[in-house]
Amino acid sequence: MWNHLFKNFIRSRIAVAGLLIILACGIAAILIGRQHLAKQQRAIQETSHFQQEHIKRNLNFFSKEIGLLMYYLKFGYVNQPEPLNGLFIGQRDLNSSINQVNIRGLENQRYDTDLVNPSNLLAGNLDLGFVIIYLFPLLIIAFCYNTLSEEKEEGTWPLVRLLSANPAKVLLAKLAIRALVCFSAMYFLFGLACVLMDVPVNSRLVLAVTVSSMYLLFWFAACFCVMSFQANSSTNALSLLSLWILLTIIAPAMVNNYIQSRYPAPEALKMTVEQREGYHEKWDMDKKVTMEQFYAHYPQFIEFGVPYEQFSWLWYYAMQQIGDDDAAAHTQAFRTKLMLRDKANRIFSLFNPSMSIQYQLNRLARADLANQVRYLDSLAAFHEGLRLQFYPLIFGNKPVSEVKWDQFKVVYFTDDDQPRWLAAIAPFIVFISICLIVGAINLRKHSFA
Repeated sequence: MWNHLFKNFIRSRIAVAGLLIILACGIAAILIGRQHLAKQQRAIQETSHFQQEHIKRNLNFFSKEIGLLMYYLKFGYVNQPEPLNGLFIGQRDLNSSINQVNIRGLENQRYDTDLVNPSNLLAGNLDLGFVIIYLFPLLIIAFCYNTLSEEKEEGTWPLVRLLSANPAKVLLAKLAIRALVCFSAMYFLFGLACVLMDVPVNSRLVLAVTVSSMYLLFWFAACFCVMSFQANSSTNALSLLSLWILLTIIAPAMVNNYIQSRYPAPEALKMTVEQREGYHEKWDMDKKVTMEQFYAHYPQFIEFGVPYEQFSWLWYYAMQQIGDDDAAAHTQAFRTKLMLRDKANRIFSLFNPSMSIQYQLNRLARADLANQVRYLDSLAAFHEGLRLQFYPLIFGNKPVSEVKWDQFKVVYFTDDDQPRWLAAIAPFIVFISICLIVGAINLRKHSFA
């Protein structure tokens, strides 16, 4: 029986064409992902090389005043891309993975990113995640919508019932063959990606494959549930396509609109304005007021006193620091809004398999919003470390030669967020169970009439 069912299925031109289209899209997505990773790695290598050249060049021009030198020097901080990021790009094409900061005001540097055509950002990249989340369900629908109804419409179902002691086994066998083809295609794409992009076989990859498999199982369970109502092929196709549109397009758009309106972030503009005003207005204020504010933040530097000359680097960097301090409240509010958005997205994803897989895959690839927030927090700590290292040298007018400049390499951010198996697969177990239970009840109720 299995051999006959498989041959009957694979002889369908629509099945072969759909499978070839999915494989073509998957291979294109892998190549795009490999290009994305290569671009990221090339940028990191160039940043590392540029930093050394940048320091040497500025040492040649500004070797007399360390305060002036530090005005120009920038230091690279990198959010190292996960190998899985080539499969699931997430927000990495929007948020920069590399920041080069100097010890001046942080807030006007923290959110610097590459110049990218906004039209390209709107369209997004074709990655393997897109193929799995959006295209594979369409292939499953095309394979399964008429699995039972076709037999009835062609008049062969009474014969199947007559020849088979358990017609349900025939139906499940047909679904199993279609599932075998779809899973084989997906596993082939994952294997090809591992070869072409050197993706290591670790817990993150295994969980990504597991979540993707659960997602495909959900769509097969949904098809089983719909066909259990024993409607005609047109009704089945319309029902499944409506479900696909609801889960992949309408519901995510509604959730995104709700989150944006529920947690607006005007602080993004306010913190920039506050930082700029906090710095620029200090030019016209008494230096004593500025230094008192600065020493309230850094009491360990109070021994340097108040400079009375027309210009001093102590006063200048104090102004820069006060600008960041003035924007601190808006910075914290903005960060809180971002984390609330991520939390809301995680909660809503528990009720939508398409949102759930997207959230989990982006998280596994460290391409989600939470990863970006942690990176920005770590960037602030990195920037603070630079200030604490160079402030005593600048305020004490130490010679430039006192610093070992060759020790300043590009620093890499390490995200310690680990895969969470239960949280990742539990929603899919619930979705699949509901569909199978409803489908089984319907089939028993109608008795394959």
